[in-house]
Amino acid sequence: MARTAKRAAGSGTVAPSAAEHGGRRGSTAGTRANGEHNGRNEAMTCGVAAASSADDATAPATDDAVARSIDRAEELVDEYIFALRVERNASEQTMRAYATDLRAFLSWCRRTRTDPLTADHRQLRAFLAELDQARYARTTVNRHLSSLKGFYRWMAIAGIAENDAASVLSGPRQGRHLPHVLRPEEMVRLLSVHASRDTAGNTRKQSATDLRDQALLEFLYACGARISEASNLDLGDVDFDERQVRLFGKGRKERIVPLHDLCVSSLQRYLIEGRPDLMRDRTSSAFFVSTRGNRMGTDAMRKMFKQTVRAAGLSDDLSPHDMRHTFATDLLNGGADLRSVQEMLGHSSLSTTQIYTHLTPERLKQVHHQALPRG
Repeated sequence: MARTAKRAAGSGTVAPSAAEHGGRRGSTAGTRANGEHNGRNEAMTCGVAAASSADDATAPATDDAVARSIDRAEELVDEYIFALRVERNASEQTMRAYATDLRAFLSWCRRTRTDPLTADHRQLRAFLAELDQARYARTTVNRHLSSLKGFYRWMAIAGIAENDAASVLSGPRQGRHLPHVLRPEEMVRLLSVHASRDTAGNTRKQSATDLRDQALLEFLYACGARISEASNLDLGDVDFDERQVRLFGKGRKERIVPLHDLCVSSLQRYLIEGRPDLMRDRTSSAFFVSTRGNRMGTDAMRKMFKQTVRAAGLSDDLSPHDMRHTFATDLLNGGADLRSVQEMLGHSSLSTTQIYTHLTPERLKQVHHQALPRG
């Protein structure tokens, strides 16, 4: 920022310096020439001085113009986020992330006096380079780039920006990490923390929160739901007769996923024995509720999961999303085809689902053996 200020200060002194040199040249020429030339040179000197004064007067106006452009861009960010909600049914998490990223970019524009409405790809790349120099993770840099791409594409289509400056940019390459999958014995330990029986088979009394947490854990593993999908689950989304659940994924895309008997039993016990104690005569359409009878949020679910992981003596690196990874991997190991797994996970692209094929070498050997005539 200091360097930027120095450059700005330097550019502000160029016009007066040029005027002074021009004045000196004019006066020197005036002494060499006759009176007619003197008059002409005096006029020229006055003209240079006047131009210099005009340049000095327009410098702050340029900064004001940039400031006004940034103010306008902040309004456009709000309009863009609204468009994401209405046109793409974007989730709250997605809209919050995009808004945060774009406001960080506009903050950078204020600091560097960059007009966001006329910025070119070099200026956008400078912003991303600064994130990289600040040692932001590659995933974070790419997320900022994705936010910029969406925003500039929207402005270009609407005719607000002169061009889609972000379209030519590409982010840093990310190493593709294989998902973490719980082993069968780890899953047993995890699902025994809130269960009616511990790993040794001893019975214990379950509280209302135990019943809820047990149902939630069984649910995450039984259908591969995202934590946000579990939080948004309503009572009417679970069909106990058909033993299936309706989930709304990214972009509010709906899918139906079957539920196994153990999960259905756990969900029913929670609804009959646990949820009424948590609600205490209050009403809510939410399936999973907090101790205050409100919808259980994603943060509360993650906190519960971390506490359960520690109680089970498992790695603290585990996250609720690993239940989804384990669900997909166990399906493939059990013989499910990739397309069916894609549908149950709600992936828009099959390539996203294919990462799980790297985790199931035994299944690949089995298919190879069964498919080939000489297998």
